[in-house]
Amino acid sequence: MKELQRTIRLLYTGQSQRARRFRYGLIVFDAVTIVYFIATAALPATPITTSVNAGLGLLIFLDLAARFWTSDNPRRELTRIYNLADLIVLLSLLLAPLVASSFAFLRVLRGLRLIHAYHLLRDLRRESLFFRRHEDAILAMVNLFVFIFVTTSFVFVLAFDEEAGIPGYVDALYFTVATLTTTGFGDITMTTTEGKLLSVFIMVVGVALFVQLARAIFQPSKIKYKCPECGLNRHEPDAVHCKHCGESLKIETAGETGA
Repeated sequence: MKELQRTIRLLYTGQSQRARRFRYGLIVFDAVTIVYFIATAALPATPITTSVNAGLGLLIFLDLAARFWTSDNPRRELTRIYNLADLIVLLSLLLAPLVASSFAFLRVLRGLRLIHAYHLLRDLRRESLFFRRHEDAILAMVNLFVFIFVTTSFVFVLAFDEEAGIPGYVDALYFTVATLTTTGFGDITMTTTEGKLLSVFIMVVGVALFVQLARAIFQPSKIKYKCPECGLNRHEPDAVHCKHCGESLKIETAGETGA
């Protein structure tokens, strides 16, 4: 059993080609499940989607169980937001057969799988030089993407009937984007106190996220690398010395060859 545990831990943390392929597979799986749960959030349950949900739920459970089993500190794993999001997603999948198939709130809870995008980013930081070069802009885009679709799920539950389906979800997405950009067309509005407070929240946070994204795109690109001497963790991609203390840096690069 210990040998199996060690083998699985190496798949999640090792540097072998096999481990890297495994983690790339996890990245693809995370991305696919995120897109799938967003796309099916407003769809009624069918035998096919029920079977797919059961299969995805099993794979998510196995991934979650493996991370807890191989962790040096399982209790700390419970504090990670993406693990908590996965537990909520699994709970929604487990409860779905026990309640009405059109119960919208359980379906949109699966949208919390979006939070797992931050775990995906951690993997990309480790595996991709391109990601490390453009981390700020990518993270800002992910923040905005997660905010839009998690908020859309709340708007869908709060303002639309369970039978609204895809048109209702598109309306919820339209309202969310129109509100956070402060466009304010006024064709879809919130009339309840809770809805108005949600609209204020969308506008305030949405503007802040747009500003963060614009700043990340237009400011000079820097790479995250902690200086071993002074701790400065942002440097130009081609830096060979820390601009704060002058310490020699060894930032990983793709390298260039002369003509």
